[in-house]
This record gives sequence, structure tokens and C-alpha cells, in this order.
Amino acid sequence: MRIGSLFSGIGGLELGLERAGCGETIWQVERDSFCQKVLAKHWPHAIRFDDVCTVGSHNLPPVDLICGGFPCQDISYAGRGAGLAGARSGLWYEFARIVGEMGPSIVVVENVVALRRRGLSAVLGTLADLGYDAEWATVSASQFGAAHKRERTFIVAYNMRERGEGLEPLAYFSKARQGRWGSQEDLQQIFDSPFVPGPTWPTPLLRRMDDGVPSRMDRLKACGNAVVPDVAQWIGAWITHALSRSASLGPPSALTTASSSSATSCPIS
Repeated sequence: MRIGSLFSGIGGLELGLERAGCGETIWQVERDSFCQKVLAKHWPHAIRFDDVCTVGSHNLPPVDLICGGFPCQDISYAGRGAGLAGARSGLWYEFARIVGEMGPSIVVVENVVALRRRGLSAVLGTLADLGYDAEWATVSASQFGAAHKRERTFIVAYNMRERGEGLEPLAYFSKARQGRWGSQEDLQQIFDSPFVPGPTWPTPLLRRMDDGVPSRMDRLKACGNAVVPDVAQWIGAWITHALSRSASLGPPSALTTASSSSATSCPIS
């Protein structure tokens, strides 16, 4: 598949999806100049844009999957709670506009866990209006061995026009939507335990904290906003598994790869 990324940051989401075999990243949209440099280093062949408000079907190449984590400032519990009516988190509607214009088969959306109380219903409603069914769940990076909790809500939406071609709902997200996910026993039953039981650490163990490190604050900001690639890889593995149309294949091998390695919080190097 061809992947397009909105609000790309340093590319943690598309990195994980690529590792899972979802395809190749064709374009990225990111306004931060430091993050743009990171993206250019790791995706030298991708086309980059700097403003989601000026891109769409008129200048973006067609893709099969669009992913992105739209701004969380107005949704986060640390903010004032403006939700999707806020100037920054309201950029979700630009995300939705682009999805509507491009019509990808799959949409992957990421945001903070507060989205479940401050805008999830509106996001799902917008996707439904565009012809997408969606499944969602909250996943923690510590469940993949990361030394910090980093709970995030992920939404996987699929174009309903293509459901007749064999795309199956993702088993984990289906169970999560029914409100029955969460125990290690459930995870083992569904996926043959792709998760690694991980502790909840009070603070992240970030590297490159010494004084004198170039672009230190830019690095910390970028890592703080990033999606943990191992989590995105796990989600991507189940997307490719669903697209295979065969439940008899069992859990995809990418799940084992993601859970057995140390979680990587960002591709900065």
C-alpha cells in the first residue's frame, strides 16, 4: 500500500506501519522545521508539505492509507478543554477534509486518551459521514516494553465501499469497542499474547539529556509528541492481517517482532 502521513512529527506512526509491511510512505505533512529535517533524513524520497490547510487531492499523490495524530492541545487534560472547537485540535476537520477528498482504503488516527471524553464521538461521526466504519482502543507504550506509560487512543477506519471485498474488522479493536478489553488474559486469548506485560513508570527515561546537546529542546519536544513505533507496528500488523482475508493465518509475525524488542520512542539519530 501507499501511505500518506498528516501531522507527521518525526514519523513514528508511519515508521511502525512500514515495519509491519503496510507499504511505503509517499508523502508527509508537517510544519515544524526541526521535525521536517528528521523526516527528510529518514524518508528522503517522500514528498513533504508544511501546511495541512493547503493540501488535498489537487496536490497530494493518491494513497491507500492515511495516518496521523492531529494536535492534542485543546483535547488534553492539561489544556483548557476546548476540544475540537479549539484552533489547534480543530485541525481534525482538515484531516477529515483530506480523507474525504482522497478516499483512502484505511485511515489511522492517533491522539491522547482524553479524546475519548473530548471529541471521539465527533471524530467517529465525521468518519461515518465520509463513508468509513471505525474501531478504536487505548494502547499504552509500556505494554510494549517502553519505560513510560504513554497511553494513546488509536482509531482504525476502513472505507465501507470496500468491505464487500473482504476487509475484516480488527479483532482487538472490535473487542475494545465492546468495552471488554484490558486484562492480560483477554490479550492472550485474542492474539496469543503479542503484548509484553510492562510496568507503569512515573517518568520517561529519555536519552540525550546532557547539557550541550544540539537542538536539545527540539529533540525533547519531538520525542514527547511522537508515536512509539512499536505500537504503530502492532496496529499495522493487524491491518495487514485483516487485509489478507484469512483468519487461519494466525497472528502475523510482525507482532512477535514488535513485542520482543525494546520499544523505540522516536527515530531521531
